[in-house]
Amino acid sequence: MTTPMWMLLGFATWTLLLLMATVGVYRWFGILFSNVPIASFRSDRLEGEDWYRRGTRAHANCVENLPVFAAIVWVISTLGVDDPAVSYLSIIVLIARVCQSLVHVSHVQTNTFVAVRFTFFCVQLVCFFALIVIAACYGLGIVK
Repeated sequence: MTTPMWMLLGFATWTLLLLMATVGVYRWFGILFSNVPIASFRSDRLEGEDWYRRGTRAHANCVENLPVFAAIVWVISTLGVDDPAVSYLSIIVLIARVCQSLVHVSHVQTNTFVAVRFTFFCVQLVCFFALIVIAACYGLGIVK
């Protein structure tokens, strides 16, 4: 398995761990220990403690970006791109995603923390576009 595939698997794993550690803990604790009805968690509005709401949004951010990374990794894998830059960029994507989520969940979102979180997101975007350019260059035969 290639490094980009491992990083994609890591991204998916992080998405699930984040769900379990934030949304899951909050809901299961309420259901099992506070007699909160299982149907009381509404999907059409955010309720609950601030850290829970941040966890829900951080998980949603992962879910929104996971298919983008998956599509890029699929194209790279299909083209058989074996370039060290692809491996490094894929590793940076996962590290930046984990850091973005941790900043989102672990701190009240002041302007400073939002700026840090946004910086980690921008790092991912730059890596995504760089990976797309590399894939396109290989796909067009510009690089072999």
